[in-house]
Amino acid sequence: MTFELVRDNALLLLVLVSLLWLVSVKLRDASIVDPWWSILFLAVSARTAVVTGFGPRNLALLALVAAWALRLWLHLLVRSRGKPEDPRYQAFRVRFGAERYWWVSFFQVFLLQGLLALVISAPLQYAASRASSEPFHALDALGLVLFATGFVFEATADRQLQRFRDDPASRGRVLDTGLFALTRHPNYFGDAVLWCGFGCFASTSFAGALTWFGPALMTFLLMRVSGVTMLDEHLTKTRPGYAAYIARTPGFFPRWPKKRDGNAVESRETL
Repeated sequence: MTFELVRDNALLLLVLVSLLWLVSVKLRDASIVDPWWSILFLAVSARTAVVTGFGPRNLALLALVAAWALRLWLHLLVRSRGKPEDPRYQAFRVRFGAERYWWVSFFQVFLLQGLLALVISAPLQYAASRASSEPFHALDALGLVLFATGFVFEATADRQLQRFRDDPASRGRVLDTGLFALTRHPNYFGDAVLWCGFGCFASTSFAGALTWFGPALMTFLLMRVSGVTMLDEHLTKTRPGYAAYIARTPGFFPRWPKKRDGNAVESRETL
């Protein structure tokens, strides 16, 4: 992975987030960035593979990235269809002033998302840039297992949550069945696990192992910034029974439930 490769990937991300920003200004909806977050990683991985050449190993990695990115993109796109701007961005719009948030949002939301995508995607860029003739490694097998585990965990949690939200009888309740009985945020946990899988693909050399700061940053964001912490705070204030759900259910790492009652949670927010 060369400086020129990272520089050109950064320029690609700048173009993509700038286009998204222009659309958001037209729609007055900064939350359109959320569904396209995962596509930024697919774009970087695809461009890296095209530039460095295709081989069985980086094609396999690109297929995994595409499976994750496209599923998450479609899920969030369908979920947000016909809905107003996410309350988080509405609050920012009020805080900074509607008359100037159109340009503030470029730096606060879109440019920041692009920068995070560039940093977090380091293991993808490194692994995809390896020589196209490089053979499969034992760590690739571990990466595949971790990816599959995380992918199934995340996709299953999203499906369970969507089914719960679509049921009128669930209104005002807390989802504490299925994977949500094991952890309050199984989708976030699954996302972190599959990113550890991506880290394994890059760890076939010492230089690649250094790119684990990408999965580490993704996990930190999911746990402490825009994921578990923010959502728990919001739902504790707005959802009766959520405080009790917190008391008996771990926030991130799964654990067999201590107790179950008939209440529920809504848990699917993104970066």
